[in-house]
Amino acid sequence: MNYIETNSIIKSYFRGSRRLSNVFWATVLNVGSFGFFVVGFDSFFDINSLVVPNSREISFIPQGIVLLFYGTAGSLLGIFISLTIYWNVGSGYNEYSKVTKKVKIYRKGFPVKDRELTLTFSFEDIKSIKMRIKEGINPKRQLLLGLSDGREIPLTGLEEPKALNMIEDEAIKLAKYLNVFLEID
Repeated sequence: MNYIETNSIIKSYFRGSRRLSNVFWATVLNVGSFGFFVVGFDSFFDINSLVVPNSREISFIPQGIVLLFYGTAGSLLGIFISLTIYWNVGSGYNEYSKVTKKVKIYRKGFPVKDRELTLTFSFEDIKSIKMRIKEGINPKRQLLLGLSDGREIPLTGLEEPKALNMIEDEAIKLAKYLNVFLEID
């Protein structure tokens, strides 16, 4: 998360789905599923178009059909992840402005009618900044905007969990800036 801070505005940016791990998995899925699909296709026509696997030794029923299925499913999943990276789903920013006394949360979604999500809250509606920390196998370190009506709006992205001291510093800075309580959940 990148920050731009002036006297009256704090803006934090989020990468979204354009991460190295997503690019890696999209590449692995697309290449691997292409190989499965070609071997299954070759087993149907009893040819060998790839050098490494000998698809003539694979019978079409049931192995070839299973390879075609896994190749097709993997290709669809790889294309989905690739499009998610291309559209940069989840990217956006949080803007905290003392001039307008508003918090603006902006995120990009999938390319549909309402692709862009923009939420705006006034400082008066904000009750607290909440830190939600869960350790274990799948750790979660999240900042939430606690509203006076009980809603909790996530302020952090889905990136890898940050160090505990970084998320604490960020929470303290936002709570001081917004002049609200800091809660730990």
